[in-house]
Amino acid sequence: MDALDGWTRSEHTDDVAGVRTTHPVWRRGTGPGVVVIHELPGLSAGVIRFGEELVAAGYTVLLPHLFGPLGREFSNVDVARVFPRVCISRELTKLARGVTTPVAGWLRSLARDLHAEVGGPGVGALGMCFTGGFALAMMVDDSTVAPVVCQPSVPFIGLPGRAADLNLSPADADVVRRRAADGCSVLGIRYASDPLVGARFDSLASLIGDAFLRVEIEGSGHATVTEHRSQVAVDAVLEFFGERLH
Repeated sequence: MDALDGWTRSEHTDDVAGVRTTHPVWRRGTGPGVVVIHELPGLSAGVIRFGEELVAAGYTVLLPHLFGPLGREFSNVDVARVFPRVCISRELTKLARGVTTPVAGWLRSLARDLHAEVGGPGVGALGMCFTGGFALAMMVDDSTVAPVVCQPSVPFIGLPGRAADLNLSPADADVVRRRAADGCSVLGIRYASDPLVGARFDSLASLIGDAFLRVEIEGSGHATVTEHRSQVAVDAVLEFFGERLH
């Protein structure tokens, strides 16, 4: 828990797949709002450190805790322990194509509440790896005006068609396309040689054209803003949020 010193814990409740659901949320900072959605195995120390970079840059940052351990350094052992639980969760979509993850509704509600409190043009949202597509799904709600998709890796590659799937229902994809046409851009960041992303960046470019801002970093890392942190990636996020949230 030392990693969360200086952060304030609260809870947010909303419906997920027809069930009233509550998750803890950690908050820090002032200024425009940003929701950072952690990756596997949980709300790790690396995700928290990235959140602190956003706080230092002048943002009110929310870190929802959706699953897994809290405040620990990344561990493959934790991934192995958490993965089976994630796979049976009704809140999270892992394999199905053309489906929006159910927890997206909870995240949209969280973003709406944050926007209502801090004001401005809207809030930023950033997902990574397992949750990479969640920020895109949050764009369906008008409160999210700066979605960032870092190394999106769900639905998991291994069966036909999944490498290009955006973890969106057809109806939500239509809303994303419309909002992009109206001026809401999407920032995507990946390592160029990361196989887990599959063809999803090509799918995003096909869906929203020039509204997709594509950053591909040389190398074979995976976690662009956490465990394999790239300054290029962090600078791209800060520039994107700076242009759209102020």
